[in-house]
Amino acid sequence: MKKDVHNQETERLMEGILKLSSVEECFAFFEDLCTVNELLSLGQRFEVAHMLNNRSTYNEVAETTGASTATISRVNRCLNYGKDGYRLVLDRMEKEKN
Repeated sequence: MKKDVHNQETERLMEGILKLSSVEECFAFFEDLCTVNELLSLGQRFEVAHMLNNRSTYNEVAETTGASTATISRVNRCLNYGKDGYRLVLDRMEKEKN
């Protein structure tokens, strides 16, 4: 059975994240919240999503990020069948860049 991540605690977390207003504030918050390895893993997954969204191959992604094929597959599954969270953020970042 899949766990529901929507609860009072995670809602408060998401509301807190929305209060951050700079990259520096995000680093301060996430460095307090996560272990170094957790934060590096999140960054790696987001880079995997970015590369897959830009049509990189699994081999290119693995070589560049060091991510396992299991991680790449999981991120790819989210990009194709998930809740579109990666795409939402990646699209907004792309629009801001242009």
